[in-house]
Formats: sequence, C-alpha cells, structure tokens
Amino acid sequence: MAEQKLMNRWIVVIGALVIQVSLGAVYIWSVFQTPLKAVFPNWSETVVTLPAQIVLAAFALAVIFGGRFQDRLGPRKVATVGGIILGAGLILARFTGNFSSAGALMWLILTFSIMGGVGIGAAYVCPIATCVKWFPDKRGLITGLAVAGFGAGAFFFAPLAKALISGGNYQLLGASFFGLPKIGVFNTFMTLGVIFLVAVVAGAQLLRNPPAGYIPAGWTPLKPAQSQAPAKADFAPGEMLRTGAFWVLWITYFAGCTAGLQVIMKASPVWQSFRIGQITPPIAEGDFNKIAAAGAMAVSILAIFNSLGRILWGKISDSIGRKAALAAMFVLCAAAMLTLDWLRAYPSYLAGICVVGLCFGGYLALYPAVTADFFGTKHYGVNYGWMFSAYGAGGILGPYLAAALMKVVSKSPYQVTDTAGKVAEKIFTVGNYRPAFIVSGIACLVAAGIVWLALKPPQAAK
Repeated sequence: MAEQKLMNRWIVVIGALVIQVSLGAVYIWSVFQTPLKAVFPNWSETVVTLPAQIVLAAFALAVIFGGRFQDRLGPRKVATVGGIILGAGLILARFTGNFSSAGALMWLILTFSIMGGVGIGAAYVCPIATCVKWFPDKRGLITGLAVAGFGAGAFFFAPLAKALISGGNYQLLGASFFGLPKIGVFNTFMTLGVIFLVAVVAGAQLLRNPPAGYIPAGWTPLKPAQSQAPAKADFAPGEMLRTGAFWVLWITYFAGCTAGLQVIMKASPVWQSFRIGQITPPIAEGDFNKIAAAGAMAVSILAIFNSLGRILWGKISDSIGRKAALAAMFVLCAAAMLTLDWLRAYPSYLAGICVVGLCFGGYLALYPAVTADFFGTKHYGVNYGWMFSAYGAGGILGPYLAAALMKVVSKSPYQVTDTAGKVAEKIFTVGNYRPAFIVSGIACLVAAGIVWLALKPPQAAK
C-alpha cells in the first residue's frame, strides 16, 4: 500500500526544470552590460561587471543556508521563498534609473545582485537535493537533468531581454517569432522579475522528498566494495570539511567555475569587442544592433551547450567514472580558453565558447554527484552548499579577471536613437581579453592534474 501512494518521481524532475530555467537567467548579465554603460557612460568595465560578480557570490553563499533550511523544512517551502525574493529583487531593480550614477550602482547591487542572488541560492539547491534522493540509481544523469534547466535559462531569456531593451522581434537562433515593444533596460528587469516569481513559485509546489529509506523498484544498491563510495555513508558538514577530498574537489571546482563564468558573464561584450574592433567607426545604428543581436545569440547558443553538458557529462560519468570525466572536461576547457582570443570569426568564436559551456555544464552536474557519492545524502543540502561556495568564488574571480586584465584597444563611437527619436552617439570600449583567458586556461590544466593524481574517496571519520 505504501508503494502505491508514492508520487511519480519524474514529477519532481518537471518541477526542478521549471525552477532552474528561471534561475538560470542569471547568466544573461552580459546582455545588460552595454545598455547599462550607455545610460551610465562613466561606469568602467570593472564597475559594470561588479553586479555580476556579487550576484554570483550571493547566490553561492545563499546555497549554504538554503541547503540547511531545506534539510530541515523541506524543499517546497524554501524554494517558494527563494522565488519570491528573486522576483522582488528584479522588480525593485526597475527603479535603478531613478538614481545618479553612484546611487544607481548601489541600488542595482542591493536589488539585482544581493536580493536576486539570495533568492536564486535559496531555490537552486532544493531541486538538486530532492532529485538525488529520488534517483539513487541514476545519480549522475539526474543531477545533470536537475541543473540542465539552469544552463538553458539564458537560451530563452537572453533574446527576450535583448528584444525588450531595444525593441524588435524575439529571436531564437536567428529565427524571428513575434515582435516586442521597446521598454528599456530597467523595465526589462521588472518584466523578468514577474516571470521568475511566478515560475519558481509554481515549480516549487512539485517538490517533495521521498519517504525515509526509499529505494526505486527493481534497483539494488551497490555494496561498498562495488562502488566508489567511502565506507562511511553520511558525513556531517564538519566531518566533510576536515577531509582532504573536500578540498581537492573545492579547488578544482573553483578553477572550472572561474573559467566558465568568465566566458558566460562576458560572452556578449567579448564578441562585440572582437567585431567592432574590425570596423571603421563611426558605426551606424543598424550595424551596431546586428552586432548586439549576434552577441545575444552567442549567449543563447552558449546556454544550449551549458545545458547539454550537464546531461551529457552526467551520463558519461555514470559510465566511465567521475574522475575520468572530470579530468577530460578540464583538459577540453583549458584548450578552449587558451585559444579563444584567436577565434575571431563568428562561427569559430561560437565553437570556442560552446566548448567552455559544455565543460562548465559538466562541472555543475558532476560536483553535486561526487558530493553525494563521497559524503552521502543525509546532510546533502548543506554539504553541497559548502561545496558550491567554490562556484561563488569563481563567480567573483572569473568576471573580475576579464574586466581587470582587459587592455583597452580603442574607443569606437556608435549611433543610437534616444527616447525622443533623435540620433545620439555613444562610445564602445574595444578590449583585449587575452590575458584573462590564458590565466583561466592554465588554471584548468592544473585542475586536470590535481583531479587525476589526487582525487579519491575520503576515509571515514574516527
């Protein structure tokens, strides 16, 4: 009778995907960068990058607390609260334009970055923690699916944000679907906030933990001798933090996230620098809009590979093992980062960033799975929250490196039509991002060596 009352576990996956697609829109920041610099021309590259760094850091820190609360209160309540905070943050970001330059930056950080990041972090861990408990038989694949939506979010929302900011058709992969009004960058924040609030709260209602001791029908757990798991099934957070395995995982996760988030959060302006640097100024409005649209499409295509990487590498790791899969991903990511600055034709640029996205998506699938493999699922929410702090650290360092190490090549004027219908001239700063790419590429090579030589399950605490 008890088995008959069990809900279909795939309903949890549907709820997870609905939530994660909305949360994944954090990756569309690069679409906002150029419009914000047009409104606040005294914002430097490092200044306009700061909200992106802080939202990722707040996101990662909130995962720790969100994991702890969802372990105690259950995933539905915590994900619901997270959706409300995220939506409210973006709705309040609508008022950024009411402030002067310095005040606007502080308001945007408070609303978009801190409130938005806390909301994302609170909701993000709930689908992952729930899915790994329902699917012990498909842990690598299911963690990939659970976070695939997060990677895919930018695919849908980057072109939506671009069309709402400047007006025009909603486009996916170059195909136009419907026209949208020009509402500007600040009203776009508000529109997205309403969408995310509704979607995340709705998806949260589908999350439920399985009953204690749940085992899928027809599946027999592997004995310790047959698996890679340590003899101790469940590590408390303090025990986990005292193991060498945790720090090997944390350091390598940090390296992968530094590279991946550097590219994801800068994909559009990097392409704009590549292309605008090849054109004699001044740049006509139509030409600039085409370049910006190509940048937004690059973010969308990158999102596809980010999402696919979570499923693909999760499945591969179930077959060849987490260690071999991680080492392969770091080598591929390093190769792409070290060659990215030479890939200046649009197809080759897409190929380079998509390889990075594919590997980055794999990190977001495999590290949750390895955390469950090594440290168990009893304290999974808070344990993965601590592991995920590597993502937050990478989210601070990766975009910062791109901004701080960028060398200004030129300043190119381009034309835009203002709200009064008059043609105005703005300045686009063309940058060279090669030093940041090389630093991140070398870090990924080092991470590959660390994984291959030092990654092994932890010893049980005495």
